[in-house]
Amino acid sequence: MSDSSHDISTLNGLIATTIDSASGYAEAAKDSDDGRYNSLFLSRGEERRQVVSALQAQVRSLGGNPEDDGTVLAGAHRVFLNLKAAVSGKNDKAIINEVEAGEDYIKAKYEDALEDRELSPSVRAAIESAYASVKQGHDEMRDLKHSLERS
Repeated sequence: MSDSSHDISTLNGLIATTIDSASGYAEAAKDSDDGRYNSLFLSRGEERRQVVSALQAQVRSLGGNPEDDGTVLAGAHRVFLNLKAAVSGKNDKAIINEVEAGEDYIKAKYEDALEDRELSPSVRAAIESAYASVKQGHDEMRDLKHSLERS
C-alpha cells in the first residue's frame, strides 16, 4: 500500500470535495423555489455522487479505505451560507451564485490534482474521467450565472 499511498490520499481529498459538492447541490435544490433549477441541482448532485462512487472504487482497488464524508471546512461554510440566507432571504440568483462559486472551487481542486506528476497512470485516468464531469457542471453553472446577470 505504501506505493499507492499518495494516489489514495489524492483520491480521498477529491472524494471529500466531491461529497461536499453533492451536498451543496442538495442544499441548493432544497432552497430553490424554481422547479427547473431544483431539477438541475438534483441532477448535478446525483452526477457528483456517481463521481464519488467511481473514485471510491479506485481507492478500494488500490487497497485503501475510501473517504465517505465531506470536509470540515465545507460544513462550516454551509453553516455560514445558511445563516447568510436566513438573514438576507433566499433567491435563486443568490443560490446560483453560491453554487457557481462552489463549482470554481471543485474545478480548481481537480486541476491541481491533474498537475501532480506523482500520480500513477490509472489514478490520473480516473481523475481525468471525474474531471470531465466536474468541468461540465462548472461550465453549466457558470453559463447559468452569466445568463441571469444579463437578464
